[in-house]
Amino acid sequence: MNERALISRTSMEVATALVTGIAGAAVLLGAVEHDIGWGDSGPASGYFPFRIGVLIVLASLINLVIALRRRSADHSTFVTNVQMRSVLAFGLPILGFVIVSSFLGLYVGTILYLALVMIFQGGYRPVYAIGFALAVAVAMRLLFPIWFKVPLLTGPLEALLGLY
Repeated sequence: MNERALISRTSMEVATALVTGIAGAAVLLGAVEHDIGWGDSGPASGYFPFRIGVLIVLASLINLVIALRRRSADHSTFVTNVQMRSVLAFGLPILGFVIVSSFLGLYVGTILYLALVMIFQGGYRPVYAIGFALAVAVAMRLLFPIWFKVPLLTGPLEALLGLY
């Protein structure tokens, strides 16, 4: 396999500094909607969030400057294309599980996720994978909504079958 660098360490450090800086700016903007000073009874509601936002922005700026100053000397790799394929092989099915579960319910999402991952990534025979996925869904149904009285996200199939 080709171990070509996909993302450099410097690029990821710059991206991380920018994202944390934006998060810090969001904290600042949220804090200034409230009083950020000190009142007669102590700090106002925006006092601590404002200071935390300032710290986050300052730390992000320092990290950005360090990453940019070091970019010509540091040519290390953050992730290779082979490593990224492994991450995506794990992350994309989970993203699909979340999307399917949002529309079709947690039971259907669980069955599809487990069966497909077991078949395509685990190499299990479809009969075993589907059987296991169905067993997990039944166990979830018994354990959470019936025994613990904790309802799970249901979808149109559960409604059609009367499972609430």
